[in-house]
Amino acid sequence: MLPPYPADLSAAAQQSLEKLGVEVRTKSLVTDIDGDNVTIKSGDKIEKTQACTVIWAAGVKASPLGKALSEKTGAELDRIGRVIVESDLSVPGYPNLYIAGDLAHYIPEGEERPLPGTAAVAMQQGSYLAKAIKRKLAKKTVPAFKYKDQGSMAVIGRNEAVANLNFMKLSGFPAWFIWIFVHIYYLIEFDNKLLVLMQWGWQYFTSQRGARLITGDDTIPALSAEVMASMETETELVALDDESKDLVEA
Repeated sequence: MLPPYPADLSAAAQQSLEKLGVEVRTKSLVTDIDGDNVTIKSGDKIEKTQACTVIWAAGVKASPLGKALSEKTGAELDRIGRVIVESDLSVPGYPNLYIAGDLAHYIPEGEERPLPGTAAVAMQQGSYLAKAIKRKLAKKTVPAFKYKDQGSMAVIGRNEAVANLNFMKLSGFPAWFIWIFVHIYYLIEFDNKLLVLMQWGWQYFTSQRGARLITGDDTIPALSAEVMASMETETELVALDDESKDLVEA
């Protein structure tokens, strides 16, 4: 759970999920998804699990803009489509073209992994680029971008989160409260902060929360023949029940 976090915070996150009824399975790989069947490999053991709803939420792919920039400039992309940039966040060979945020693949000096595509990284890169462009216009040298790690947080659920603030580690309600405060603090404009605070407060005290769903085709090909047959049986029973009512009324 949460490999970048210290072991104790990873354990706390897993406990929080288990309290919500989530079965956490580590050291396991999903090797195949066939309709509503999921094949899981744990060591040498392979098993299949059937579910009516399968949600695949692993992996992140960069914006198609990265591929477009690569085709136009010849810039190299990483495996998820991010553009590999120079130390000043410029595209190689194009010193006046910059990329910041989760589209930029940047490995700080002395590090082995690129910076994550998080809001904290994007905000620092944006601030750096504003100053860098000013320095270039003034014909001054531009230092390499340096990321200052101010810690990381992950929310698990209601009153549950983990926070690694470098100087201290928190879990549970204290971490969740700090997570809310930090997110509201970095919102632009006071009215946005107030609106979000009121919305979150209403959701917290009423336990009511809206859900945004992206829907398309009404057909669900992932449903197995067994599930479809069950649905058809229920439909036939409802139809027969409606016919019975019509006969009684007649």
